[in-house]
Amino acid sequence: MNSNDRNFISRREALKRMALGVAGAALINPLKLNGAPLPVLKPKAKSVIQIWMWGGPSHIDTFDPKPDAGYDYCGPMNKTISTNADGIRISDQLPMLAKQADKYSIIRSMTHGINGHETASYIVQTGHKPGRLVYPSVGAVVTRFKGYEAGYKGVVPPYIVLTQAQGRFSEAGFLGVKYKPFCTGGDPNRNPFVVEGIVAKGISDKRQHQRRDLLHSLDSLGYQMPDNAQFKQFDLTEKNAYGMMFGDAKKVFDLNLESKKMRERYGRNTFGQACLTARRLVEQGVPYITINYKGWDTHKQHFEAMKRKLPELDRGFSALLEDLAQHGLLDSTIVWWGGEFGRGPKVQWQAPWNGGRSHHGKCFSSVIAGGGFKGGQVVGASDAKGMEVAERPVYPQDIISSIYENLGIAPDGLLPNDRGLKVKVIPSKKANRLHELT
Repeated sequence: MNSNDRNFISRREALKRMALGVAGAALINPLKLNGAPLPVLKPKAKSVIQIWMWGGPSHIDTFDPKPDAGYDYCGPMNKTISTNADGIRISDQLPMLAKQADKYSIIRSMTHGINGHETASYIVQTGHKPGRLVYPSVGAVVTRFKGYEAGYKGVVPPYIVLTQAQGRFSEAGFLGVKYKPFCTGGDPNRNPFVVEGIVAKGISDKRQHQRRDLLHSLDSLGYQMPDNAQFKQFDLTEKNAYGMMFGDAKKVFDLNLESKKMRERYGRNTFGQACLTARRLVEQGVPYITINYKGWDTHKQHFEAMKRKLPELDRGFSALLEDLAQHGLLDSTIVWWGGEFGRGPKVQWQAPWNGGRSHHGKCFSSVIAGGGFKGGQVVGASDAKGMEVAERPVYPQDIISSIYENLGIAPDGLLPNDRGLKVKVIPSKKANRLHELT
């Protein structure tokens, strides 16, 4: 693992958790914390796919267009398109998503007022403001409630990031390293998709088996101590490792098992193929998948970047929603789209920005679909130029609390942890649920 990549787990760590997970689940009751019962909710969803728009996407150029605001706000992207949901219009750069609008709802009044990447990312991904404790991300919390302690027996770890770590803060927070995500690395649009620790570029399966045989031939100490508990644990970890390298785990990430038509449907690019991989992971019962979609921090030449990025987003995101629905998975899978903030509605035409958009935490958009959330709705509104919230402000803790509820996790329940901290998942006084959508 690269020394700079500190926010994800290696295959070795993932295997260790998989080996210990079943045994640990027998010792830990996920419905109790320090002997106290936790609230139990009936889940509507089983999994979450988070499309993390790294850098912050423009709300005006996507799901909250302002065609009457003028050129200094819209630039050349001043046209909208009707959708298959009555009364909802989005950017004309998203024609495929317009046909799927009945499946998702748009929150146009997201706000937190922070314009710094790190702090904004932390707030949007945890629902907490920075303080003495580093709280875990939504992915880590879901893993705590839906992972090994809850009996998860999937062939891959319960928290996956496609493909690179987000890197703004430690996703596991005070829950500890065992709740960090497994970051795949590689590029799902390449053949093969070189998943860290599972697929080794340039090394054949035959050579991997030869390496294993060599390792066993050198393991004289292990043969002399067959009943040693540590060696038994090592053998179990090795068994899991080769199971991931040659068994069902490898197949999960092998997109060549999909038809050429299906792969093209998602778009033959990294984002599109990550969306297809996410659908395959949901089919395997993985509770939390993050697609870390970079390239949205468009301080300079914003519209040139949008001409490249929006078609990718449109094809991949729309295909994911349609495909999940066709596989009967959308009702049990939450799809959550958004970034740490939006982009400045007023375009910075002057040098060195040359038509860029700045950070904008006062008002931005998120999209939520599936998993018990209604589609074809709009929550809240921004003002005429997208600068500030005009109706129904929605804070990160609001949407996160609603996601937890749909997963059967009580937002105001206690968060189990190994440090003995008596803390709630999201204190109820801080959250206003999205009752319009549930």
